[in-house]
Parts: sequence; structure tokens; C-alpha cells
Amino acid sequence: MAFGFVAFHYPAPEHLEEFVHKAHQVADASRRQPGFLSVEVWVTPDRNAVVTTGSYETREAFLAAAEVGREMGATPDGISDLEIRPRQVHFLESR
Repeated sequence: MAFGFVAFHYPAPEHLEEFVHKAHQVADASRRQPGFLSVEVWVTPDRNAVVTTGSYETREAFLAAAEVGREMGATPDGISDLEIRPRQVHFLESR
């Protein structure tokens, strides 16, 4: 059973491009982690949110990759200095 996430981030308009750039840096690091399956970075058409998605072979693989992201200043919980409101994260299990 694969483990995944969908996260909605709300960067300040003036920080949107910087946030997207950092999200891609974390995505690139994620691709090198054991158990990695996929990762994507999306921006809503109105540019009000950045949506990140990812999947891993197991929950444990995700947690290990999340530690790498945390070292880069990205966490699945909380809020960054670039965001104007807390992100919404939904974790998923394949069925």
C-alpha cells in the first residue's frame, strides 16, 4: 500500500515564485530518497495557492523523506515565513 500526501500552501503573493522555487528544490531532493514514487508542484490558476503532491512506497519511506525536507526548511506541518496562513495537508493511503 503506497502512502501519499496533498498539501495546500498559501504563500504571500510577493513570495509566490520564491515559494515555488523552494518547493521544487525539496521535490528534487525527494526524488533521490528510497521508496520515492512521485512528486509534483502545482500553482492554482488564480495564483492564490501552491499545491504539492507526493507518494512513496510506504509511510516509513515518506517519514524518512520528510526528515530530508525538514532539514531544508520544509515540513508537512506548520507555516513557513513565506506563507500567510497555515498550510492544509492531507495524507493518503492507496487502496
